[in-house]
Amino acid sequence: MAVGEFIAREIKCSCPRCGLIVGSLKLSSLLPPGGKFGYDVLVYVGESTFLRCRNAKEIVGELKERRISMCESEVGCLAGKFVVYLSFAHKRVRKNTQAFLNMHGGYVLHLDGTCEGGSPHLVSALDGITEIVLDNMKMPSENSDQLIPFLKRIKRCYGDAVAVVSDMGKGIAAAVKEVFKGIPLLVCHFHFLRDLGKDLFGAENEIIRKRLSKHGVGALLSRRARSLKKLIDNTPNLMNGFVGVVGGEGIAESSPVEYIPSIATHILIVWTLEGKHQGQGCGFPFDQRYLVFYQRVQRLDAILQELNDIQLTAARKDNRIYHKILHDLVGVRDDSALRKAASRMQEKVEVFDRLRAAMRITLPENKRGLNDNGELGNIKTIEKEVQKFTNRLCKDKYFSKDPDYQKMISQLREYWKKLFSDPIVVKTESGYRVIQPQRTNNILERFFRDMARRNRKRSGVNTMERTIKAMLADTPLVKNLENKDYLSILLDGRNSLQELFAEIDVQEVRDKINKLRNESETTSAETKRIIKMLEQPESLIPLLQQHKHTLFSRSLLVSPDVAVGTTPAANAPRCATSSVHP
Repeated sequence: MAVGEFIAREIKCSCPRCGLIVGSLKLSSLLPPGGKFGYDVLVYVGESTFLRCRNAKEIVGELKERRISMCESEVGCLAGKFVVYLSFAHKRVRKNTQAFLNMHGGYVLHLDGTCEGGSPHLVSALDGITEIVLDNMKMPSENSDQLIPFLKRIKRCYGDAVAVVSDMGKGIAAAVKEVFKGIPLLVCHFHFLRDLGKDLFGAENEIIRKRLSKHGVGALLSRRARSLKKLIDNTPNLMNGFVGVVGGEGIAESSPVEYIPSIATHILIVWTLEGKHQGQGCGFPFDQRYLVFYQRVQRLDAILQELNDIQLTAARKDNRIYHKILHDLVGVRDDSALRKAASRMQEKVEVFDRLRAAMRITLPENKRGLNDNGELGNIKTIEKEVQKFTNRLCKDKYFSKDPDYQKMISQLREYWKKLFSDPIVVKTESGYRVIQPQRTNNILERFFRDMARRNRKRSGVNTMERTIKAMLADTPLVKNLENKDYLSILLDGRNSLQELFAEIDVQEVRDKINKLRNESETTSAETKRIIKMLEQPESLIPLLQQHKHTLFSRSLLVSPDVAVGTTPAANAPRCATSSVHP
């Protein structure tokens, strides 16, 4: 990085007694043997890709300013090498990392995976106390057979966990029970509430979604809003004149009275459509956007009917816009199945919100959305509040007879011990320490969301399916470089990552890269080259037809079963005269 491209002449010394050959230590600290780019370039590309979220084109431009020429494909190769070097460095300091974790009383293992579309599951293990990524693995699915070897590796490297926090996946629970015997397995409160809410009113939510989609009310209102906006935009000062009406100052002279119904309708439609984006971004069931949208459609219908009775001018045609929208809403207004499902869901949502308040998590008023770790309140106080909620639900005759609420109560009882664990007392070098594991697995959820956001910023692609398929399993270790404590453990007195990477056996790195390349490569380079050369797959037919006689003659010379001088019809194999199929 300091000098750009250079030519080095290396003088190697040989010992005549033992045959030892010694080269330049300075040169080997700059770049690997046979390498084209220095370790500092490797680190620059890796950090730019994963920490600064730069894409290949941007990195090529930045390096060009530093007199280093590189193509975009080389950037991808160096980014992969960076991850491999980092994984080797991570393995070298596992004992030091374990000692650091023990200083804090051990580690709370947060375990979760992410996938998208047809991608494999990227499973990560993270310590909830220090937030250090401990290990990663890509696997076809999160079943216990796949997870057990992964957890055994973590246990072998870092010892037993103080506790394990995960979602409600059965595969994870079975694997944890097998590997970490006797260790508390805690269920993430966020995941528990999410699954419970889906079971409670997921059916009603689906009915509302399908009925609204059938009526197409969202599309109808959107079209009306666009046409009204065009009318308003083409009339100068129209909206500014209406501001006085909302502010209680009356209708401004610059706002023609005949346009007031159109402005009012436009505002009401926009407000109704915003109901589709209601919520704190936590997703269903915490955000009930279909229910809220339907409720706003109902309110829109009622408001427009009242506005229709208000005659601002002598011309009845000025209120025509109200009639048009009311006609659009007839299907939704008369849909009894939709009305029944919304009423039933509203009742269940109110019960669900009381449980959310008792558990003090994902509350709308804290406005933290998916970043809510559930830190509010003592775990024992929360347990008492949830117990009160459960008791009231059991005593109520209406709820006690409803199968949906009975299922809710049974789920609470089944996971009670995993939801409300006592604080864990551990012994450290400085004395005893009380550890209260986080109530949620949001530390990993945020980790995966951050990874997706960085990928989106770097590539401009919203989906993670192709990225997860292509990425190395150890890529999440890059997140540790933002942790000062971990970076200090990793460097262990060295000044930089390039110094650390220079000490790693380059042959081991190359062997691992070749192994990973062979595992991911399903089609040979020759096959891909031939496919590119073929304009159409059918073009194979005339190609083989053209060389049929030459290939057949060659087979006569090679095959011992075909006598020289005999006719092909008598002794030739059947494939020599058969037709060729693509």
